[in-house]
Amino acid sequence: MTYKAQVTVTLRPSILDPQGKATHHALTQLEFDQINHVRIGKFIEMEIEAPSPGDAQRIAEDAADKLLANPVMEDFSVHVEEVQPVG
Repeated sequence: MTYKAQVTVTLRPSILDPQGKATHHALTQLEFDQINHVRIGKFIEMEIEAPSPGDAQRIAEDAADKLLANPVMEDFSVHVEEVQPVG
């Protein structure tokens, strides 16, 4: 079975985010005054062959833990769904 895993990686709240701060400043300059705070992260999408959704979840979490996220500075979340065959 094929599954799509979506991994969202974000900086931990205690970590400063200079890119988010610069983006917030630029948005303010463009008069987006309603935006109060910006944090920048990463989004990774993978297709995984696995026998079950639980196995796909474990594979995606293992990949995120070992490579996609820096465990010292970042947190991650994983969402897995089955890919429906076309036709």
